[in-house]
Amino acid sequence: MRKTIIILVIIGAVLLVVSLLGPYYILTEGEQAVIVQFGKIVRVDTQAGVKYKVPFVENVVKFSKKVQSWDGDAQRIPTSENQFIWVDTTARWRISDAKKFYESVGSMTQAQGRMDDVIDSEVRKVISKNPLREAVRDSNVISQIKRNTSLASVAGSSETGALSTISALSENQFDNVTLGRRALSIQMRDEARSIMPQYGMELIDVVIRQIKYSDDLTQSVYDRMIKERNQIAQAFRSDGEGEKANLLGQTNNKLKQIQSEAERKAKEIKAKADAEALAIRNRAYNQDPDFADYWMALEEYKTILPKFNKTMTTDSDFYKYLYNKRGR
Repeated sequence: MRKTIIILVIIGAVLLVVSLLGPYYILTEGEQAVIVQFGKIVRVDTQAGVKYKVPFVENVVKFSKKVQSWDGDAQRIPTSENQFIWVDTTARWRISDAKKFYESVGSMTQAQGRMDDVIDSEVRKVISKNPLREAVRDSNVISQIKRNTSLASVAGSSETGALSTISALSENQFDNVTLGRRALSIQMRDEARSIMPQYGMELIDVVIRQIKYSDDLTQSVYDRMIKERNQIAQAFRSDGEGEKANLLGQTNNKLKQIQSEAERKAKEIKAKADAEALAIRNRAYNQDPDFADYWMALEEYKTILPKFNKTMTTDSDFYKYLYNKRGR
């Protein structure tokens, strides 16, 4: 009897230890598990619920079935023109084959490192094969924007002069994009996606999150912007100088016309006045010629004599009235 009790106690203890070690495990929604027995995968559980495992023998390794995010470090990559830019990418992925994932990768932490290797390599390859405009822009909308309307209000002219120069600068400023940023992202995804199945992973997408110019390229961009602004300013200055010359020419022509007309009218008035004065003088002279000669001589004396320092003789007819006692 005592021996039986001991056996029952031992069995109970064993059952207690087994229950404490957990013969059951729970898979929640969004989880999957790989059951490993002595280092060998015996099965894969993907359905949620309460599952059974053999204690001490089987080990459960759980992985997420949810979509995971990957954030890479920004890379300094040269474009096809050998211009360096900083490219920051992100991606989404999930475990598509838990068995292969466990065998080739092992853990979520190692999966992040594997994603770094694959995606960073494809990003560098795609960016380096394309010019800068393909990575920065996604369309040619910027080249299709009409800028003449806003500039016309400033310049006050038509399609000539400064506006034609600015329009030419705007058309030549931006090269056309053939692929664009989104297409490059798709290329990166497709190239990397072909590698992921061997790791039991599915790559959903790759997105270029941010692109920044490197310091040397930033300075060249600023220099180009300054050059373009100076060209536009010079176009306005040249157009203004031309308009100024045109207005000055018109003003000078009008001034000359006004002066010519004024001189013509002045000559006509003077000629008319001289004729009237001569007629009045003739009428006055005809009434009393002697008095007229006398009066005109006195007027001449007032004008001429104060200007002479010396008078050598007064015998000429011009001075006949100076010493005439009768004043005639």
